[in-house]
Amino acid sequence: MITYLKELISNSPTKLISYADYINIALYHPELGYYMKDKEKIGIRGDFITSSSISSIYGRMFAKWFLRLTENENIPSAVCEIGGGNGRFARAFLEEWSASASKPLTYVIVETSPFHRKLQRNLLNPESEVVQLGSIEEFSNLSFEGMVFSNELFDALPVHVIENEKGKLVEIMIGLENMKLVEVKVPLTNPDILSFIKESGIELWENQRMEVPVNIEDMVNAISKGLKKGIVVTVDYGYTNEEWQLPSRRKGSLRGYFKHQMEENVLLNPGEMDITSHIHFDWLIDRGEKYGLNLVEKIRQDEFLLKAGILKELDAHYDPNPFSEISKRNRAIRSLIMPSGMSSSFHVVLQQKGLYLSEGDYFIE
Repeated sequence: MITYLKELISNSPTKLISYADYINIALYHPELGYYMKDKEKIGIRGDFITSSSISSIYGRMFAKWFLRLTENENIPSAVCEIGGGNGRFARAFLEEWSASASKPLTYVIVETSPFHRKLQRNLLNPESEVVQLGSIEEFSNLSFEGMVFSNELFDALPVHVIENEKGKLVEIMIGLENMKLVEVKVPLTNPDILSFIKESGIELWENQRMEVPVNIEDMVNAISKGLKKGIVVTVDYGYTNEEWQLPSRRKGSLRGYFKHQMEENVLLNPGEMDITSHIHFDWLIDRGEKYGLNLVEKIRQDEFLLKAGILKELDAHYDPNPFSEISKRNRAIRSLIMPSGMSSSFHVVLQQKGLYLSEGDYFIE
């Protein structure tokens, strides 16, 4: 990967590449990219955890919530999960649906990584007949009706990096110095970034950095193209425009994760670690409205799970044995709803297309 990047930079007319290009290569190169390699990434033996990797209760709660929606509203029983990872969310969702629902479910997974598609096939019951797609472009050509779900999808998209230096915006590029990857500041001229800054209205502090997610628009547009009617459920961590401008955000949010350790310098070991940044919620919502995905609600994940009835799962099961499956399940539930747990960092964005449901319609007892 290092050799590939050095050749790419050396052959570039400016001897520079953007952070977006660097992240795209480091994560998604067909052979060398982090997500594309035959390597475990999620869970204890990987580099990071997700809510669905903690316990099956996460996927099961979304299944119960969606089942109630299909029973009470005009929403088809079909799910498209974008970025299905190792398939644990899909398995939990399908198992709960099989146990609780009397009607069939169509389940589609969009996953670019061949390794993850293989993990999904090995994990999921062949009788579930899950449809696997290799790209978001394949989904955009469908006429899908139902729920489009993603968990930590947008935070893994490539981003540009900008900084306010002496009152002027510069873009942080990647170059070479003594054949090592280094950051290089250049005047900001990228029209997509300038358009984002103008439309978002964000003003950076002196020496503040920020990631600019120009690829969000393409992803949102593709989702809207493929979704004829239904809901979009996006789970991720990020900030509003107001939160981005707080002094505590001066260094931006770009990070790497390797063996569950955070690495601030994402130029180290490209292709060997996850790279992530907090998403711009206001931009995600604004682009959704532009392409016909109307906002219903943005809610913290722990609050969503409480509204969806996760406490009933906790109350219904008790076992004094701390090592039993029931006790493990209860601990997982608590970790998803306690203020100190990971759910407090995540938000659920609900959008709809071709529906006219209010916020209250989405949480039915």
